[in-house]
Amino acid sequence: MGKKTLSGALLAMAVLTVTGCSGAAGSADPDETALAPLNPKNASGGITVLTNRTDLVQNGTMKRYAAEFNKIYPKVKVKFEAITDYEGEVKIRMNTSDYGDVLLIPSAIAKGDYPKFFAPLGATGDMRRDYRFTDKTDVGGKVYGIATFGTANGFVYNKALWKKAGVTSWPKTTGQFLDDLEAVKKNTGATPYYTNFKDGWPLSSPWTNSIGSVSCDSKASDELADTDRPWARGSDLYTLDTLLHDIVHDKLAEKDPTTTNWESSKTLLAKGSIGSMMLGSWAINQMRDAAEKAHENPDDIGFMPVPAQHNGKFCSTLVSDYQQAVNIHSDNKAAARAWIDWFTEKSGYSAKEGAVSAVTAQPLPSTLREYVDNDVTMVERSEAKTADVNAIDNAAEIGLNKQDYRQKLVDIARGTQGGSLQGYFDDLNERWSDAMKTAGS
Repeated sequence: MGKKTLSGALLAMAVLTVTGCSGAAGSADPDETALAPLNPKNASGGITVLTNRTDLVQNGTMKRYAAEFNKIYPKVKVKFEAITDYEGEVKIRMNTSDYGDVLLIPSAIAKGDYPKFFAPLGATGDMRRDYRFTDKTDVGGKVYGIATFGTANGFVYNKALWKKAGVTSWPKTTGQFLDDLEAVKKNTGATPYYTNFKDGWPLSSPWTNSIGSVSCDSKASDELADTDRPWARGSDLYTLDTLLHDIVHDKLAEKDPTTTNWESSKTLLAKGSIGSMMLGSWAINQMRDAAEKAHENPDDIGFMPVPAQHNGKFCSTLVSDYQQAVNIHSDNKAAARAWIDWFTEKSGYSAKEGAVSAVTAQPLPSTLREYVDNDVTMVERSEAKTADVNAIDNAAEIGLNKQDYRQKLVDIARGTQGGSLQGYFDDLNERWSDAMKTAGS
């Protein structure tokens, strides 16, 4: 199973604009009354649920979820449509009214356009008492989507390998982290860090989603909309990107980044051939599954926070995955809402995925036990200014959630492209500053 497991988190701050998505939107009523909680006896009709989880449809998992759902809602027939190129295909289909009854909101849809395409699920003030990540889909005081789950950020690592290297506690600074990677290299011969450069996406969202972990600030991402120097010394982006650069520059990553392979990396980490990777907590279960298949101990797979502390404590950003929404053109909105509510609150999906439930009353998953035991502060990322940040990012042509800008950073670090780290930061700051002047025009 590949990166699609966390496709929403990988696109959490992706561009929220799309051209041409206007086809069926004109008939939608943005003032439609929010869908009320349902009486199970009244839910009926057939619904189609669009999903990017082709693996769970193919192996029958989603069918089993539907069977459990039907024990409560026997009059609702659920059909799943698994889509490999979810973003590309659904974006096109949304030019019509035919885009399922329940769908994951594509990242390409501008947040301000949600009322044109999706039925409101409730008032934001009411919804935020029960659900995390509500500001992700808040438009005009109404919520238009509920997260399938959330993910914490940090480094997946092989605890047995790090212990063999003589490292038994989490590094508290980026300097200590580099020293620990050096110990892994010197004492074990393993590759301390793996960039997954070739696949690209592990250099984008996992790092960008960690904005806020360094400063322990839930609004750190929002603040990018108001600063003309995001890569100023001491900022989250400066700290994170400097760390990545130094890992590669100090030869603590794979020898040839152009030959990396995501699927293989899971087995390599499980076997202790590589030491660590920056990823979301969704990856923990995948790494442990790889360990079992390789006849290794899955308990050797650990998860550590970004090596920085605020007031003596580690922090980790908590970000939303894809959000489930109801198609405003659906003929069975009540049944569609019934599915979303059940899937979020009763299915156990987030726990099985080792992810953080969108339901505030539910505890953190067992995969994050180390975070709980070590009192890591969870910082739920604000999305209040995501649209503004994306507009600036677009105008600057940087791509905070695209692989290119950090691939260039890696190339500078390993000497295959000219320039210096500070020179690159100066260029990024200049482009961002210029874009701030035009993004809103």
